[in-house]
Amino acid sequence: MLEPLIYELSSPERQGAVLPEPDVPCYELPAALLRDDLPLPEVSQVDVTRHFTRLSQYNMSIDTTLYPLGSCTMKYNPRINEDMARLPGFAMVHPLQDPVTAQGALYLMYQLQMFLAEISGFAVVSLQPAAGAHGEFTGILVMRAYHRDRGDTRRTKMLIPDSAHGTNPASSAMAGLTVVELPSDSRGNVDLDALKTNLDDTVCGLMITNPNTLGMFEEHIEEVVKLVHDAGGLVYGDGANMNALLGIAKPGEIGFDVMHYNLHKTFSTPHGGGGPGSGPVAVAKRLEDFLPGPIVRVKPGSEREEDEAGVPLYEWYTPRKSIGRMRAFSGNFGMHVRAYTYIRVHGEEGLRAVSQNAVLNANYVQARIKHVYPVPQGERHCMHEVVAQGKLDGAPDVRALDIAKRLMDYHFHPPTNYFPLTVPEALMIEPTETESKQTLDQFVDALLAIAGEAKQSPELVKSAPHDTPLRRLDEVRAAKELVLCCRLDPAA
Repeated sequence: MLEPLIYELSSPERQGAVLPEPDVPCYELPAALLRDDLPLPEVSQVDVTRHFTRLSQYNMSIDTTLYPLGSCTMKYNPRINEDMARLPGFAMVHPLQDPVTAQGALYLMYQLQMFLAEISGFAVVSLQPAAGAHGEFTGILVMRAYHRDRGDTRRTKMLIPDSAHGTNPASSAMAGLTVVELPSDSRGNVDLDALKTNLDDTVCGLMITNPNTLGMFEEHIEEVVKLVHDAGGLVYGDGANMNALLGIAKPGEIGFDVMHYNLHKTFSTPHGGGGPGSGPVAVAKRLEDFLPGPIVRVKPGSEREEDEAGVPLYEWYTPRKSIGRMRAFSGNFGMHVRAYTYIRVHGEEGLRAVSQNAVLNANYVQARIKHVYPVPQGERHCMHEVVAQGKLDGAPDVRALDIAKRLMDYHFHPPTNYFPLTVPEALMIEPTETESKQTLDQFVDALLAIAGEAKQSPELVKSAPHDTPLRRLDEVRAAKELVLCCRLDPAA
């Protein structure tokens, strides 16, 4: 049974916080902005603490359990990242202060730009975009600006494989492009014949996820890139799955023209609950002039006039043909600090080990479950994630959603359900590199146990979860009839 809600604990004159004396002059507030009554709960500090602690315990999190959301890369967030982001010089820096007084922050951003360019094999990086999909949209606008600058206005078509991330078509459509979906072949690669059929002088580019959402590395990726380039198009790489490639392959060297990172996936900055995210965009040299600004650079000439610490001065600049700002100021700086810390802590060999272990963990899970849970491309090694099917022999009425809900009773967060759309009853499992063999064995044992339950006691699985603060919700109704208030009676 749920504990009392915080509104039920309210009692007049209770006070949950003591505000400090203001350190700025006090002024009368505009009368139009004041209300006679503000119906907030009046509770003690201990009530507030217990309320929010209880709420945190209702949810599963990466701090309490394996969080194998495929495509999301829910890796552990090292606490040193948080410590660095909370250093006063970083936490209290203001985006409007004179760059001369924020050289430490600019140095960090410049170094992060260089790190991200080196890791991916691209020439230049902009840190502006605030999330992965925002980075996609930014990259597509850069591609469109490049074609228009050359007078190539016919290029209004974006080719997107059906194994791409779901935001790719939306980002392309928002940029005013026509989306053409390409099918996959029997081995999970983009179908080369379909690609060739759709290549003409109206193609802006190809937007491809590699490794793709089936967990497969595109076997013909160099040929795919050459075909698109020969047709005058550009190749966009969705970098959301870079956790499989760190220190192993560089998309820029393969021939990609644009790629966004998800710092909150690859480099462990926190995500979920709507943010904050960070989606830096990396581009080839020929697209540098179109990036959004501002970008950090070494102030011209200052290399010869280093300060007392032995470093040059850093400044903001905007590329000469920039698509313009994509966001206020310079992006989510706190996420930049966390990602920079993660990269510095791991170093070159450490980042390579991240991907090696992520791929190893996913293949271990695939090897242990594929004799029970069908894996469409089970004859191939997967990369950092494995896509299985929640279709079990002897349990025709049990679906992927039922299996996912039952996993919660085993104290594991469910994997991604029903994505990619090309796989019926998809269970998309990404264990990441941070999980031990013991944890993976416990997770696989739970999946295998649920498969046995589905045959012997299907109703037990279909009615799960049983051991959670809330039982199975009517998700359709919940989506249509939102309750955004923590009172028992939302209308009160």
